[in-house]
Amino acid sequence: MPATPPTARPHIFTLAWPLLVELVLSVAIGVVGTALASHISDIAGAAFAIASQISVTLFLLFRIIGSGIGVVITQSLGAGRHDRANRVALAAVGASTWIGALTALAALAGAHGLLDLLRTPADVMPMAVPFLQALAPAMLFDAWNASMAAVMRAHLRTRDTLLVLVAMHGSHLLLALPLMQGWGPLPELGLPGFALALAVSRALGLALHLLLWRRHLGIVTTARDWWHLPRQELAEVLHIGVPAAAENIAWRLSFMASMAAAGTLGAHALATHAYAQQIGSMIIVFSLATAFAVEIMVGHMVGAGELAAAHRLVRVSLGRALVISGVISSGVALAGPWLLRWFTADPSIIAEGAVLLWLGVLVELGRTFNLVVINALRATGDVRFPVLAGAASMLIVLAGGSWVLAIHLGWGLKGLYIAFAADEWIRGLIMWRRWSVQAWVPHARAARRRLRPGR
Repeated sequence: MPATPPTARPHIFTLAWPLLVELVLSVAIGVVGTALASHISDIAGAAFAIASQISVTLFLLFRIIGSGIGVVITQSLGAGRHDRANRVALAAVGASTWIGALTALAALAGAHGLLDLLRTPADVMPMAVPFLQALAPAMLFDAWNASMAAVMRAHLRTRDTLLVLVAMHGSHLLLALPLMQGWGPLPELGLPGFALALAVSRALGLALHLLLWRRHLGIVTTARDWWHLPRQELAEVLHIGVPAAAENIAWRLSFMASMAAAGTLGAHALATHAYAQQIGSMIIVFSLATAFAVEIMVGHMVGAGELAAAHRLVRVSLGRALVISGVISSGVALAGPWLLRWFTADPSIIAEGAVLLWLGVLVELGRTFNLVVINALRATGDVRFPVLAGAASMLIVLAGGSWVLAIHLGWGLKGLYIAFAADEWIRGLIMWRRWSVQAWVPHARAARRRLRPGR
């Protein structure tokens, strides 16, 4: 089938910078929330951290459809099938309702059991349980907002999604302070006040997304759309989303196994690891933003049949992302001793943490390979091989290697980071080879065939 003539598309940076700001804001709001909770008490800080971790884990359920929405819609738009893209967008709304309700119910009814599963200390339970339950409504709103934002990004409207995110986070912080601390006539609600402010801000985000859908995309939801699950559209989304969700779940389980290894090294090692991870979390956002932008562009190109252009885009974007990631992570490592003093004055923690940040340069370069290339493969419809190959590396190298190097060989946290780096590089190079030999092309052509009118 002849390729659709190339259409004018934004530069990759035009898509990436709003995504970068979104990711930085999301990381920052977590840091601010932790600080607000810790000002109440250390127990409140611990309750906030563990309940938030459970909330993030439950939200992995949304990845089942979240990863597939953008790919299917970008391919449809690239092929000029706006009708198909709109049907998938509305199907995502109904699926988000059911998944969001499921996660909210799990948090509401299973809070105590989930916290027990993570061995939450007895003195933290009285604050963690009501806080996790209070987060339940926000989980439903987050599911809707995530799907609607994915649709907006697929339509190349990343700046609009950024404005919505800024409005949500801004209103959340403005409400969280008085609700948590009790200003004027408002009672002091503590952690539940943070959750209430979160739910209100997410409701505002939903209203803004609905407005933007109507104004810019011409999509108007009906009452039926909020619960209906159309089989054909969701089957296409799940074809991409299920393997992507499996990959995320495999990584989280393997990472938790590595964290268990870190836990056996003692409180001193845990503190060092936590501070290094906190600093490192601000580096990954640059690679993530590039990866998401590449996924959007490749999806459009696959839909339009511009496979050679997609191949060039990934090669160029990966090279630039590696340079940026290397420069930023090296700069952070150089500033490591100074940055670590934000968290601690212990000279032994600062010294070991500085070494971990230099090892983190290797981790981030390998991670850049993973994020950029695997998102590109997903955008072409090539999803199963990356999951199978990646899961094997995560299990053997990340989880197993962490225990062997850190515990059995006695390398401590350095062994842990070497396992992190080895896993990222192995997976990244496997994905790069698959991309460079163009094993994804048959999947892209199959996706293009499915986009023919009438199919």
